[in-house]
Amino acid sequence: MQSLLGKYSAYFYALLRIVAGLLFAQHGVQKLFGLLGGTQQPLLSQFGLAGVIELFGGLAIALGLFTSPVAFVASGQMAVAYFQAHLPRGFWPIQNGGELAVLNCFLLLYIASRGSGKWSLR
Repeated sequence: MQSLLGKYSAYFYALLRIVAGLLFAQHGVQKLFGLLGGTQQPLLSQFGLAGVIELFGGLAIALGLFTSPVAFVASGQMAVAYFQAHLPRGFWPIQNGGELAVLNCFLLLYIASRGSGKWSLR
C-alpha cells in the first residue's frame, strides 16, 4: 500500500490538515455564536477563549497560515480540555467522553510537527 499511496502522501496530509482545521473551527462556531447545536459562551471566559482558539486556529490550520505554532497552541488547549473536563470522570477516554479531545490533541500535535505543507497560504 505504501508504494501505491506513498507518492501522494503530501496531498493526503494537506487534506488531513484542511479537514481537521475546518472540523476544529466548527467547535469555535458553537461556542462563539451558539450555532451548529452549540451554546454561545461569554467571550471573556475560558470557554470563550477556547472558542476563539478553535474558530480562528482551525481556519488558520485549514488555510495553512502559521500552522505549526497555531496547531501547537490548539493541541495544548485540547490537553487542558481533557484534563479539566474529562479525566475527573474516569481514567479511560472511552468511558469519560474524552476520546475526541485526546484524538484532536495528538492530531494537532502531529500537524504542529509537520507544518503547512502543500495547498497552504503559508
